[in-house]
Amino acid sequence: MSQPAQTAVIKTTAGEMTVEFWPEVAPKTVENFVKLAKEGFYDGTAFHRIVKGFMIQGGDPLSKKDDARVGTGGPGYQIKAEFNDRPHVRGVLSMARSQNPDSAGSQFFICLGDASFLDRQYTAFGKITRGDDVLGKIGDTPTQVGNGGERSKPTTRVGVESVTIVSA
Repeated sequence: MSQPAQTAVIKTTAGEMTVEFWPEVAPKTVENFVKLAKEGFYDGTAFHRIVKGFMIQGGDPLSKKDDARVGTGGPGYQIKAEFNDRPHVRGVLSMARSQNPDSAGSQFFICLGDASFLDRQYTAFGKITRGDDVLGKIGDTPTQVGNGGERSKPTTRVGVESVTIVSA
């Protein structure tokens, strides 16, 4: 029995983005994201890493406050990778992880452009269907060098007010 199609509305301080999921290629990843969203896990977090022309990253619970360890937080567990052949292009939603392929938890990123070098190495699990202008606006947020030495720390907070799951 197939589940009814679901979408997520990501409400940010810059506007709303609607995402459709790809359960046919990443069922456990979609299930995890939906579960966390329904629990309110993402509410009050921020896009803590923004790399112009590449991607915006969020989903770290440590980003609710200005924690020095932001970028390392998660839900307290990790999920197995579900690498697939969906290309990492603008608007694609994918799971962030550390060096270990099976280290994703709650952090996700949305591509700002062609990131094909990530294909089959990160779990792509959805795509933005509405709000590309919002994605662009967030992607243009001025950044400064963060703790890791990368120029990706937003100079102004881009908050995630809520992630709401809607039956399509």
